[in-house]
Amino acid sequence: MATYVMLSTLSETGRKVVRKLPGSIRKVNEEIGRMGVRVVAQYAVLGPYDFVTVVEAPDNETIAKVSMELGARGSVQMMTMAAIPVDTFIQRLAGRSAGNGRGGLRRKR
Repeated sequence: MATYVMLSTLSETGRKVVRKLPGSIRKVNEEIGRMGVRVVAQYAVLGPYDFVTVVEAPDNETIAKVSMELGARGSVQMMTMAAIPVDTFIQRLAGRSAGNGRGGLRRKR
C-alpha cells in the first residue's frame, strides 16, 4: 500500500457540520475505509488547513477517487500528495548515484 498525505480545508458549510456534529469526521473516515483507503493518522491543525490526514491506499486511482468523492460534496477542499518514506527515498537516490556518477541510471547493454 502506498502512503498519501491529505491536507483538508473545510468550507463554511463543512465547518458548520463539524461544529454541530463533530462525530461526522469519524463517519467520513469509515466511509473512505469502505472505498479501500485506511486512515493511518489524522490531526486537526492550525493554519491554512483544518486537517492533516495520513492514509494508505492501494494505488493512485483509489486515492484520486476518494479525493474527488469528498471534494464533490462541497464541504471540503483537499490537496492529496503521495508520500515516500525517507529511508526509501535515500535508498533510491543512493542507488541512482552509484550507477554512472552522473545521477542517472546505468543503461543495460
